Amino acid sequence: MHKILIIEDDPHVNEVIARALTKAGYSCARAYSGTEGLLLIEKESFSLIVLDLMLPGISGEELLTKLREKHNTPVIVLSAKDSLDSKVGLLETGAEDYMTKPFEIKELLARIAVQIRLREGGKQEESEQLTYKAMRLDSGAFWAVVDDKELPLTRQEFKILELLLSKPDRVFSKQDIYDYAWDDIYIGEDKTINVHIGNIRKKIKAVTDEEYIETVWGVGFRLAK
Repeated sequence: MHKILIIEDDPHVNEVIARALTKAGYSCARAYSGTEGLLLIEKESFSLIVLDLMLPGISGEELLTKLREKHNTPVIVLSAKDSLDSKVGLLETGAEDYMTKPFEIKELLARIAVQIRLREGGKQEESEQLTYKAMRLDSGAFWAVVDDKELPLTRQEFKILELLLSKPDRVFSKQDIYDYAWDDIYIGEDKTINVHIGNIRKKIKAVTDEEYIETVWGVGFRLAK
């Protein structure tokens, strides 16, 4: 059974989400502050985290940053903030998805199911290792390392690297990347791809000065020579 962690300080919203998830066949753990949520994350493993931003103690943004330092658990953010900058900022920090309050519980359940299906699909694949320069990536075990140092990648970041390493000489368009890394229709939104490519570059830069991703202006991205 998949276990979902709900981090939401509003008792009513927390209860509504928990009831819906339990009815849908999930197991739930519940936290009402960022601090409490972080303690649970450090003690247990979860299939997915539903995270509110406006939390007492540690804020949702700060908690997401701390989470991404050690874990790649999918995170769906819930927030009253609906500006594009807010959404882009959360994607940069490592959230998989974002829902603006008020939200429909059926839509939340659908998005949770998508993220779990995507993660489980990766686990069911046969293990295949891809290499380029000092980078190694294992598609079955869902890890990537550079100079033997592991990269803390989100699912989408991992899938982008997997695609690039699958054909090192090819330039992939943003639509190619979106079709491969997301279970959705590409609608020409450049910021989503650019943010994730930027995140990957930052994580690689943290362990090596070697460039791994090259921008081909007006076309897309490929592995740097």
